[in-house]
Amino acid sequence: MSKSGFVKINVVGVRVEMPTNQPIILLQDEASERYLPIWVGAVEATAIAFAQQGIKPPRPLTHDLFTDVLITLQTKLVEVRITALKDGVFFAEIEFGEGHVLSARPSDAIALALRNEASIYAAEEVLAAAGIEIPGEEEDQVDKFREFLDQVKPEDFNL
Repeated sequence: MSKSGFVKINVVGVRVEMPTNQPIILLQDEASERYLPIWVGAVEATAIAFAQQGIKPPRPLTHDLFTDVLITLQTKLVEVRITALKDGVFFAEIEFGEGHVLSARPSDAIALALRNEASIYAAEEVLAAAGIEIPGEEEDQVDKFREFLDQVKPEDFNL
């Protein structure tokens, strides 16, 4: 599903970029072979990996707490949008019920979207500027990456 100027994207997963040891979120345009890599902090990478793997820590992490607050206040997280890329920094916004919108870091927005089963969109101009196409013949690289993601544990992010 696409909305004006935005493209629906899916979270492929989180991995650690070598040799820098920098965590990266890999997003994919739902309708094409375009991918959007976003470098994030280790804490945010762990929060996203936990959400993807359905791990519930014994005490809530910040994103879990925020989700609990939304439930308590009976407010729905509608969608997350990656809106801009300026000077190498990605920007996002979170839309809640009743049309309320907050600015957020993409990593936090994605972590919340995964916990709240909300759709994630990226501005077409962001995908045009920072997206990469991985043609079909390179698809086995993506499959290897997905296999890696299935095996990686949050502890691997070396907090």
